Amino acid sequence: MEFDYSTLRGRIREKFGTEGNFASAIGMNPSTLSQKLSNKLEFSQEDILASMKALDAGSDCIVPYFFTQKIAN
Repeated sequence: MEFDYSTLRGRIREKFGTEGNFASAIGMNPSTLSQKLSNKLEFSQEDILASMKALDAGSDCIVPYFFTQKIAN
């Protein structure tokens, strides 16, 4: 199963400008973040909590940011 992280990517750009800046803010290597956003690695619960805190997002955003399934074309 693959997830669509476009909403998360948009919020990252809005708040941090780049994914690299966001990765630094949550203590993650930028290449690891890239792999997670590309569905090559999974986000851990700790990753999700750190991300939500850094993005100033409430728990109601967890599902749209991290659990929206990609729709096959």
